[in-house]
Amino acid sequence: MNTSPANTQSTWLISVTPNDKAIAPIEKLSAHEGNGVLHRAFSIFLFDPAGRLLLQQRSAQKPLWPGWWANSCCSHPRWGQELQEAVMRRVPEELGAPLVEAPRWHFHFTYQARWSDIGSENELCHVFTGRLASPPQPNPDEVADVKWVTPVELEKALADPTAPFTPWLRIEWPKLAPMLAQTA
Repeated sequence: MNTSPANTQSTWLISVTPNDKAIAPIEKLSAHEGNGVLHRAFSIFLFDPAGRLLLQQRSAQKPLWPGWWANSCCSHPRWGQELQEAVMRRVPEELGAPLVEAPRWHFHFTYQARWSDIGSENELCHVFTGRLASPPQPNPDEVADVKWVTPVELEKALADPTAPFTPWLRIEWPKLAPMLAQTA
């Protein structure tokens, strides 16, 4: 049994309204059963000083999208936890390195995606960017592999609809990339 923090099914997440108002705590497993229950989540895109993006391949132990490539880190705040606090907690848990500074929030969106007959993501996801304070040392219970890619390399890879990228990465990157280009 995998007892890594992200895979502990008794973790209490935050069910929310479409306007991101907290409703009640919900167990992680319950939030992802069937079509899922709308809950708060986050994704962070981590860049190195050269502007390359860190991607992670999800562990084979993940119940949803195991072995698929995703953004640098994605997870959920726990019931009673603020988003920034959750990001600062979760990045070192998954990637073995802290953030240089508090992450920068960019936008949020909702999506629902089904993984076979196993379950679904039904999330109101907040998207952040940041930088790691040291090279990643991924937790193998969470991450199978990591790689640094340029934004152009990612865009080319995402153009292949059969490439194993998570649905949230396919939604987030096209929204985030123009925002980053404006601030460059």
